[in-house]
Amino acid sequence: MTDPLKLTLVSRAWCHLCHEMEVALTPLLAEYGATLEVLDADADPTLARYDELVPVLLLGEQEICHYFLDEAKARVVLTNAINAP
Repeated sequence: MTDPLKLTLVSRAWCHLCHEMEVALTPLLAEYGATLEVLDADADPTLARYDELVPVLLLGEQEICHYFLDEAKARVVLTNAINAP
């Protein structure tokens, strides 16, 4: 059995768009058996590059989308990751 895919959401506690993206991701996470790690952009200086882009959804280092969930793109990225050799 392979490990589940782990998405990362670069977020801020006070950001309503961040909360909306996290909620919107719930069905995709269940469908693809993926997990979500939420990182606080303000608590980690290495995330400064995402400053004005949050929320940012990543798979590894690959940026999937920012501001709003691009569900179609997320599906393509997740499907490709699952089917990768």
